[in-house]
Amino acid sequence: MTLDELWFLATEAEQRAEQAYHRLTERHTEFLEFTRNYEVSRGRFRTLANRVSESGAPYGAHTIVYRPSNELLLVWHAGVDMWVLPGGGIQSDETYREAAERELGEEAGVEADYEGLAIATRTAIRCGDYSTWGVLPVFQACAETTTPTLRDPDGEITDAKWFAELPENTRDREQLVEWKEEKFSSRA
Repeated sequence: MTLDELWFLATEAEQRAEQAYHRLTERHTEFLEFTRNYEVSRGRFRTLANRVSESGAPYGAHTIVYRPSNELLLVWHAGVDMWVLPGGGIQSDETYREAAERELGEEAGVEADYEGLAIATRTAIRCGDYSTWGVLPVFQACAETTTPTLRDPDGEITDAKWFAELPENTRDREQLVEWKEEKFSSRA
């Protein structure tokens, strides 16, 4: 891919992200919004820009699953060596929520009642002079079953556990703590 093609891909991805972000945020109310910035290699930039141009989301769709006891479900992602929310890639025939539900089933095997969007993160991606962005949708759902069963076809997820206090090695920990405080303080 030439540099001009990379610029075109970044522009195309940005347009797709804009459309996806507006559709997502128009359908939901009362969610948190964040911005994350990533500086990546040229190859990684191309991969992420391709994902965004296809779905609007560089890292797929995810779910915050909670129990009324104020615990959150996290899965251990061996590839990044961290606790993360269940979630992942979006297939061409899926909505963000459908992808989040499928990924929850694969990575944790619990059933949950989906309540809406919890977090919409604008994920800015940069490689030198090239930049684009995508949306990272995170839905919230109350657990209906609570015993995790791993069925991850990618083999990246090696554990799933409930946490009252989030471990220090939790991806996007600050965002999850903020969401948790807002969610559970409103129920008091």
